[in-house]
Amino acid sequence: MAKLRKYTKEQRIARRQPYLPDGEQQLVKIVPPREGESRSTRRLLIGVALAFVVLMLVLPLILVLTNALREGFQFYWQAVTTRNSLSALRVTAIATAVAVAVNTLFGLTAAWLLTKFDFRGRSLLSTSIDIPFSISPVIAGLAFIMTFGRMGWAAPLLDKVNSLLGTDIALVFSVPGVVLATIFVTFPFVSRELIPVLNAQGRDEEEAAALMGAKGFTIFRRVTFPHIRWALLYGVILCTARAMGEFGAVYALSKTRGKTFTLPLEVDALYMAGGDASITQAFAVSSLLVVMALILLVLRNIVEYSGRKSGELK
Repeated sequence: MAKLRKYTKEQRIARRQPYLPDGEQQLVKIVPPREGESRSTRRLLIGVALAFVVLMLVLPLILVLTNALREGFQFYWQAVTTRNSLSALRVTAIATAVAVAVNTLFGLTAAWLLTKFDFRGRSLLSTSIDIPFSISPVIAGLAFIMTFGRMGWAAPLLDKVNSLLGTDIALVFSVPGVVLATIFVTFPFVSRELIPVLNAQGRDEEEAAALMGAKGFTIFRRVTFPHIRWALLYGVILCTARAMGEFGAVYALSKTRGKTFTLPLEVDALYMAGGDASITQAFAVSSLLVVMALILLVLRNIVEYSGRKSGELK
């Protein structure tokens, strides 16, 4: 066996080998990859990534749009303007708007509370925000049924409220139930975009403003908000995209087509009806979601670029 040669510290650095303390032997010589090998590996990885994106993302979306226009634009227009389609679009818009508004308000409040204040139960609140990420949306819908349904524990309380107000509000198999389900599944998106940014910002600027006599809302408006505006908008866009495409939780709390169905449920109903006409209508309605998703994707990229340029998004 050949005797291993010892190198000094300077020789190891010159030969681009890891340094070992004196008395230890250099067993492995690290050889940097050749330029040709590095270039071919990079091209292979890029090719695999592009192939995956085209096959799994781009091609299905193109097929949705082409199948939606298979019978011509007149048939497409009739499919997306039927009573059921317009009702599904309206319910989707209502659920998305309310969910985004509620979760934006909660996300701002929760993120500011978790990052700027110390209190008991702080870790519990932070963990609770992530519950919708770990629970199936269908299970969440069933939980709402067991809570607010006729056999749920909150049903007597809801009946008393209806009797006092003279109303007939129902939270299950109704539009309010769809809104509740959408709020649940989109709960963490805004807060989880704001918390890292606020943690990185720290508390020094707010404490300095407080020492100078500024009030709480003034500190938030003049000191905190300018640092998080792009992260907030980024979270709102993600929340909107998730709300528009929700199916599982809404399916459990939605019952009547033409009244409580959202666009994903209407697409499912048309496709399950069978027949060439119904399937083409399903593709036509689903194309609305595709177009809205592409618009949100463009907006997200714009916001992400602006946030990185300003240093708020990493």
